[in-house]
Amino acid sequence: MVKKFLLVLLFLGSLYAQETEDTNVTTPAELLSAKIQGFVSEETYKQNLDFINAVFDPKSAYFKNDRVDSVKVIQTLQDNGLLNLFFDTPQEIRLNFRTNGSPIFFVKIIGDTLSSLGYYKYVTIASTRDASEFIWSINLTSEYATDPLLLQKELKKKLCEIVDIQRDNAKEWSYLIDISHAKLNVEQLEDSKQSVRKRSLYEHWFDVSKIKTLDVQSSSRNHWYPYIAYYDSSLHLLKVIKKETIYKGLYLEIPKNATYMKISDLYTLKNIKDELIFYPKGSR
Repeated sequence: MVKKFLLVLLFLGSLYAQETEDTNVTTPAELLSAKIQGFVSEETYKQNLDFINAVFDPKSAYFKNDRVDSVKVIQTLQDNGLLNLFFDTPQEIRLNFRTNGSPIFFVKIIGDTLSSLGYYKYVTIASTRDASEFIWSINLTSEYATDPLLLQKELKKKLCEIVDIQRDNAKEWSYLIDISHAKLNVEQLEDSKQSVRKRSLYEHWFDVSKIKTLDVQSSSRNHWYPYIAYYDSSLHLLKVIKKETIYKGLYLEIPKNATYMKISDLYTLKNIKDELIFYPKGSR
């Protein structure tokens, strides 16, 4: 009798567990609905529910690799006047960027992307790393929340992809970004193809993965104290060259495992008043 009673309890328990599991199943339609509600206010969602259902038909078109395509959802909301990213006055907004890739490489990519979108001034609020991911959080002041569509467009130039987006509130957005195929969007030097760089407020970056040597010629108007740094494909520093005297020319042998090179001035970029001319040689 005891054995039979225990068997009945086990059977009923398995039924309850299965029933509970079934009630927790989330359908694609529910996933899409939850994502939409995360981007718009509750009032906007309720007042425009029929319209939302119409513009998001078929729902299957808003999935990519078994996930809701957040970028496409935002684009549809914007195209139909359901999502406003502008503020009445400049506001401080927070952006959280997540990845499972190299932190140094990731920060460089995101920093370059923000600069290309016109965001030059921002403050790092937090940066955390564990076994699974790296999170970089920044604050910046703007009249509008960063447009995810423009952000995606710039990231694609670096072979990055936005995997997911969350709107934590009107002034805070979180992005999950895949950088597994990423590369810096910089000029790639090739054998015997001359490159000229004018005066700049920023360092000169190059992809040197295809060349063996580089001859750098500095204009007579420059007072260039060379500072050259080599990096691998994940932007780990490999080698630094510093010169404390003025150079009008410099011959460089590219390290075999170098992918990127940064050229600057040891003291100030104001010393480079005119052109730097680059003559790459050799293929690898």
